[in-house]
Amino acid sequence: MRVTMREVADRAGVSIKTVSRVVNGEPHIRPEKVRRVHAAIDELGWVPNRTARALRTGLIGVVGIAVTELRRPYLATLVEALVTEADRRGMLAAVEPTHGDPARLEAVLAARGKTFDGVVLIGPTALVADGLDDRPIVVVQGGAVGVDSVDEDVAEAAALVARHLAVMGRSRPALLGADQARMRMALAESGIDPAAVPCVDLGEVADRRAGARAAVQVLAEHPDVDALLCANDEVALGALAALVKHGVDVPGRVAAVGYGNLEDGRFSTPSLTTIDPGPARLARSALELLADRLAGTAPRQPRVVVSPVELVRRESTLGRGPR
Repeated sequence: MRVTMREVADRAGVSIKTVSRVVNGEPHIRPEKVRRVHAAIDELGWVPNRTARALRTGLIGVVGIAVTELRRPYLATLVEALVTEADRRGMLAAVEPTHGDPARLEAVLAARGKTFDGVVLIGPTALVADGLDDRPIVVVQGGAVGVDSVDEDVAEAAALVARHLAVMGRSRPALLGADQARMRMALAESGIDPAAVPCVDLGEVADRRAGARAAVQVLAEHPDVDALLCANDEVALGALAALVKHGVDVPGRVAAVGYGNLEDGRFSTPSLTTIDPGPARLARSALELLADRLAGTAPRQPRVVVSPVELVRRESTLGRGPR
């Protein structure tokens, strides 16, 4: 027998209207009521009638997720978090890899109001336009201008790494990846001369192969380096593999810090210290911004959410200090 919305409302002790608002991801509902409705939905196994909702609201119930590719582990993790959050809000998610092709991205954005209610776009973009109407665009980790966006607190991430280096007695770090002004500023605030910090460019793809190559290069050119600050965990894992291969003691001689908190970093040898940008938090904020636009309750100006980060301390920076 098919479970009805009335049965969900009765089980949760709320009105049918409240169940509808929760399912549609509308804001300004008491958290206690939201929890009760979701608990009732889970207990009864109720599946919202998307066709009826589409006829009533004009919404399709599908959010598009545009991402350059899914081969990069962190991007796959973030996409999974977005799909999970969309599902929690009673929406379907369609993942659209663009492979860096502007035409593919344009096609995804043009599908708003036809295939998708709105689009979550992952990564840097030059987009400046019509993402603030009832078919919204939310950019995650893209530093976007002109649309709603969610970014992790990169300044705090840099500060956490710099302070951790100082506590560990590391004073000669190198950057593996794009040169970051915020990182140099944070290092300066921790007493490290930013002008003396070398930076190795990784080329077009910041992956494990690039990390391994960069680690060997930077130690050959700057043998006194005592910490590698890597653009992401893939780079850091590649660097760790190269250091182990060349008999470099980690963290005895050189410490390593990644970014992304990939599962692989927990099981590397040594395990990897990293910044956790919080994919679940980013996803929750992105879908909340999207839901506000769809509900017509968002302000006219674009909103920027800065999401907190955490430093995960593991073996690659802990243990014996520099010799």
